[in-house]
Amino acid sequence: QVQLVESGGGLVQAEKSLKLSCAASGSISSINEMGWYRQAPGKQRELVADITRFSRTNYEDSVKGRFTISRDNAKKTVYLEMNSLKPEDTAVYYCNANIKRGGSDSYTYYWGQGTQVAVSA
Repeated sequence: QVQLVESGGGLVQAEKSLKLSCAASGSISSINEMGWYRQAPGKQRELVADITRFSRTNYEDSVKGRFTISRDNAKKTVYLEMNSLKPEDTAVYYCNANIKRGGSDSYTYYWGQGTQVAVSA
């Protein structure tokens, strides 16, 4: 069984910061790319940022310069540091990871349960 558990969401005022964490656990052989997605009410889920196992990063245009994704491979954890938050960043944030389970030959994408981020004006 593989689980992704997010933490760090909450309610903040605009221009403040939050840091999200997502830890993978279970029978894990290897983790390829990891990422953060978000879904606002009435909108589709969208990629916010992702990072390869070699720490190459990719960001959605609206968060470039404000958000930073990082990972700790030893802890099987990915982080999203969010600065200068805006009300339009309000959404449920989901962790995603491409994981090879112990004894498996292939990778599978797993999702966390989501953590709410709310930014007030």
